[in-house]
Amino acid sequence: MGFAGGLWLLVLGVLGAASLIIARRPDAKEMIDKIAPYQGWIGAVSAVWGIWMIISAVLSVGWLALGMGGAILWATYLADGVLQAALGLLLGVGVLKQFIKDPTANEKMDQTIAKLAPYQGTMGLIAIGVGIWMIVANVLFSVA
Repeated sequence: MGFAGGLWLLVLGVLGAASLIIARRPDAKEMIDKIAPYQGWIGAVSAVWGIWMIISAVLSVGWLALGMGGAILWATYLADGVLQAALGLLLGVGVLKQFIKDPTANEKMDQTIAKLAPYQGTMGLIAIGVGIWMIVANVLFSVA
C-alpha cells in the first residue's frame, strides 16, 4: 500500500475509466494516450499483484481486531487488491493470454472478462478514489 500503491491504483483507474474521463474532459485524451501503450503490461502486473494482495488481506484479517484504524487499513488493502485484480484482468487480458496456453484457463478468463467488462468504467472511477485515499492517508498517517 502506501504512496506508490496509491499512484499505481490511480493510473490503473485512469486507464480503466479512460472513456468516461475523455467524455467529460476531452483535453485529458492527450495524457491518457501517453500511458495507453503500456496498458496491457500495467494490467497484467496489476492482475497478478492484485490476486496476491487479496490472499494477503485474507491472511491479515486479524487487523480487524486492532479497532477502527485496523479495520480501515484492512478494508483499504482488500479494496486495493480487488480493484487491481479486476481492472488488471480487464486491461491486461491480451498480455496474460500470451503466457497462459491452457484453453480451459483462457475460456475461464474470457467468461470472467465478459462478467467484469460492463463495470470497467465504474471500477476505474472507484480505483481513482481509492488511489487518492491511499495517497492522502499515507501523507496524513505516516510516522516520521
